[in-house]
Amino acid sequence: MHAPIAHAAMLIRRPLAEVFQAFVDPAITTRFWFSDSSGPLGPKARVHWTWRMYGASTEVQVRRFDPDSLILMDWDLTTHPTEVEWKFTSKEDGTFVEVENRGFAGDEAGVRKAIDSATGFTLVLAGAKIWLEHGIEPDFVLDRHPDAVVPGWQREREGAVA
Repeated sequence: MHAPIAHAAMLIRRPLAEVFQAFVDPAITTRFWFSDSSGPLGPKARVHWTWRMYGASTEVQVRRFDPDSLILMDWDLTTHPTEVEWKFTSKEDGTFVEVENRGFAGDEAGVRKAIDSATGFTLVLAGAKIWLEHGIEPDFVLDRHPDAVVPGWQREREGAVA
């Protein structure tokens, strides 16, 4: 069996620079993906991301950073590192974003992790799309695993309770 690769892609109808910035600047990214970040993405940045609603976190290390074009990072540095590549392409009606997650084991467990990763990144891209195009803060990531939400966790924005 070959090592699986997770892939997700979506057209976001916003200018390239705006879409790229949404994935670099945690003040924007937290509107549709993770809850906290230790800093922005940039050349050689090592960043800690947290999903407080799940009590989960990960570390990423940027290996290549081409503004408005590409982000290549090592993902989940502390447990099972994989490589994630984000490609941003300007289109006439917006920005096409592609994500590939590579480095899974070539066994049944690796296939399951790759499928889960592709599903997760698809939700992230859909969340970015709805936030950037319509200003709606989606709950896709939060609602993906409602039974895994930390008891007592409360959303900080608008005082809503998850």
